[in-house]
Amino acid sequence: MPCQHPTHRDRSWPGPAVGLRSLLMNPDPCIPQPRFDMQPGSAGDDPGRPEDAGPRVRPDRGAPAIAALDVLTPSRVLVGESPAMRALRHEIDQCANSPFPVLIEGESGSGKDIVAALLHARSERHDRPALALNCAALSPTLLEPTLFGHARGAFTGATSARAGYFEDSGDGTLFLDEIGELSLELQPKLLRVLESGEFQRVGETRSHNSRARVIAATNRDLRQEVKRGRFRADLYHRLSVFRLQVPPLRHCADDRILLLEHFLQRQQLERGNAPFQFEPEARALWQTYEFPGNVRELRNIVIRLSTRHSGSRVSARMLAAEFDQATLDAHLDRSCTEAADDPVSMQACAQSHLARGDAFSLDHLLHTVEQGYIKAAMHLAGGNVSHAARLLGINRTTLYSRMDAQPRASALR
Repeated sequence: MPCQHPTHRDRSWPGPAVGLRSLLMNPDPCIPQPRFDMQPGSAGDDPGRPEDAGPRVRPDRGAPAIAALDVLTPSRVLVGESPAMRALRHEIDQCANSPFPVLIEGESGSGKDIVAALLHARSERHDRPALALNCAALSPTLLEPTLFGHARGAFTGATSARAGYFEDSGDGTLFLDEIGELSLELQPKLLRVLESGEFQRVGETRSHNSRARVIAATNRDLRQEVKRGRFRADLYHRLSVFRLQVPPLRHCADDRILLLEHFLQRQQLERGNAPFQFEPEARALWQTYEFPGNVRELRNIVIRLSTRHSGSRVSARMLAAEFDQATLDAHLDRSCTEAADDPVSMQACAQSHLARGDAFSLDHLLHTVEQGYIKAAMHLAGGNVSHAARLLGINRTTLYSRMDAQPRASALR
C-alpha cells in the first residue's frame, strides 16, 4: 500500500508536471506547460530509477506545490532593454555556472521564477534534474519530509521510506521559493545542508549527502527579517553568496511597451486574438502607470484587453478600467505635480488624466496643489510666514491672503 502522507503519495501519480509558474500559485495561461513522464517509485533509495527519468511531481491537497523547474529560452522569458534588465542579464551570466547558492530578491510578480529558470538553463547542470518548492505552500510538518525524505514508520501512514527533494534533485538544481516563510525550526536543517551537504531523513539517524545547487527567492527583505529575529543570520549569509535583485517594473519604464508587444504577440499566436491598438491617450496612460503588481499585473491586463477588445482600438477610459483605481489616482496626482516644470511631461500627464473621462475640476486640482505646497513651506519654515513666503517665491501678504482663502475654498467644495 503506498504511503498516505499528503506529500508522499504514490510516485506513479499520473498528473502532468507543471511549469515553475504554476508552482508559484500564479499559473501563466499563455505558456503551454511541458509534460514529463512520471516514473513509478520504490522504497528506500530508489535504486531502480533511471537517472534520466526526469523530476518527480507529488500532489499536495489537490494543487502541486512541487514541480519541475520550467527551463525556458532567454528570448521567451526576460523581455526588456532597460539598463536594469541589461544589468540583471549580465549578473545571471556571471553566476549561472557557479556551484554556490543564489538568493533572488524582488517584489511579487517581478519574475524571480524566470531568473531561477535561466540560472539553471545557462549552467552546466541544464540537463540534470531541476526541482522547485514553494516554502509557503506547505506547513513545517509537511515541508521537512518533503525536503529531506522520511523513514518507514516516521509518522502515521509512512508505510515505506521515501527520498526527499534534496535526494531527488541529485546534482541538479533545487529552487526554494518564498524562502522567507521557512520556519525557524527548519532553518538549522537547511543550513546544515548548505554548509556540509549532509542531511537526515525524518525518522533516520543515517546521514545522506546532497550535491544539488540551491537557488532561493524571496519578496521580503531578509536583512530586516534577521534584525527582527525571524530569520537566521548564518542561513542568510549561506544563501546569499550571490544576490540578484529583480527590478520592479516601475524602474523599467522603457520596457512597458516591449512587454505589451511581447504579450500581444503571445496572445495572437496561442489564442488567435488579433492585437488591439491603444489610442494616443491610452498609450500615454500605459506609460505612466506604475504597475504595482509588476509584470504579472501587466500580463493579466493584456490578456483581459485581448479577450474583450480583440482587433479593436482601446481608449484611455477602457484602459483605466483595468487598473487599480487607488493606485492610478495617486500616481496621476503625483506625476502631474512632479512634471510641473516640464511642459511636455505636464501635457502628457494632463492628457492621461482628462482622457479617463471621470468628473474633473481644475479648481479642485489647483486648490489641492496650492494647499499642499503652503503646508509644506510652513512646516519647513517652522511656522514663520516670512520664511515660508520666501520658499514659495511670493511675498508675505500674498501668502497671508492665500492662506485665508484656503478654508473658504474648502468650504465651497
